[in-house]
Amino acid sequence: MSTPTTSAPPPGTQEPPPPKTGDRPARPAKRPTWRRALRRDWQLYSLALLPLLFFLLFRYLPMIGNVIAFRRFEPGGSMFGEDWVGLRYVRMFLSDPTFWQVFRNTLWLGGLTLVFCFPIPIVLALLLNEVRRHSLKRFVQSVSYLPHFLSMVIVAGITMQMLASDGPVNHVLGWFGHDPIRFIQEPEWFRTLYVGSEIWQTAGWGTILYLAAFTTIDEDLYEAARIDGANRWQQIWHVTLPGIRPTMITLLILNIGTFMAVGFEKVLLLYNPLTYPTADVISTYVYRAGVESSSFSYAAAIGLFESIIGLVLITSANTLSRRTVGTSLW
Repeated sequence: MSTPTTSAPPPGTQEPPPPKTGDRPARPAKRPTWRRALRRDWQLYSLALLPLLFFLLFRYLPMIGNVIAFRRFEPGGSMFGEDWVGLRYVRMFLSDPTFWQVFRNTLWLGGLTLVFCFPIPIVLALLLNEVRRHSLKRFVQSVSYLPHFLSMVIVAGITMQMLASDGPVNHVLGWFGHDPIRFIQEPEWFRTLYVGSEIWQTAGWGTILYLAAFTTIDEDLYEAARIDGANRWQQIWHVTLPGIRPTMITLLILNIGTFMAVGFEKVLLLYNPLTYPTADVISTYVYRAGVESSSFSYAAAIGLFESIIGLVLITSANTLSRRTVGTSLW
């Protein structure tokens, strides 16, 4: 019976050294702690210092003042109010018919702004994405972006001058035999006036994010769609829109979160006592109650109520988006 023989290693190769008995298995590398990351990348983290200070001083620190919604505040007295009154001011605005009128106006303006101002930048971005002449595309972008950089006072002034009784719009109506329309003084025109000016001011600027999102879509998807016989509209529906869906959902959640915060500056500049029935919103009502009437505790209670509604809306929209389409802010 022959004993097995071990084959010699091929020429030119070396046998691996025998393992040492004292060697221990290598320990897994330690995860970098936040102290190590801070020491290593302190220059990058220092860039976030000023934004954090801004939010701390102008966003979170003023929240302490919400306590006056439950205390009686008098100018010249304590910063946090004199006496604890509980939910007195909450009951006051809940039983105030004027508050419910401005609440309905806020819902109307917020809803119309969301319905019209959210999809129009998407449509404009899709149209610009299909333009093949770069000179025309740059011109349209520049013209549509320009209103965003104008001051709110200038936007309101242009709107009022264009729609004045002797303004250009009424002159054009006069050519067709129509009597002048008092757009600024008639309540039924205010919502159209506000939403139209909001579209003109924000539509061009809103396309920037969508045009940037288009660049992240793989060109091979368009090539595959063309091979399958898809035309331009089918490519937009089946490739482009699904490609920018995360961006659309994120912006929709943010817009829903600011649903109640209808533009205070623009409403304040455009409205007047004649248009209060449709133009007066919560923010302008709080301004008149707090600043003009010196009812600071009452105004703080209304502002806190508005903020709670905004928090509920953005949280609900984020949860619904995460469960339905799998995209959310957090």
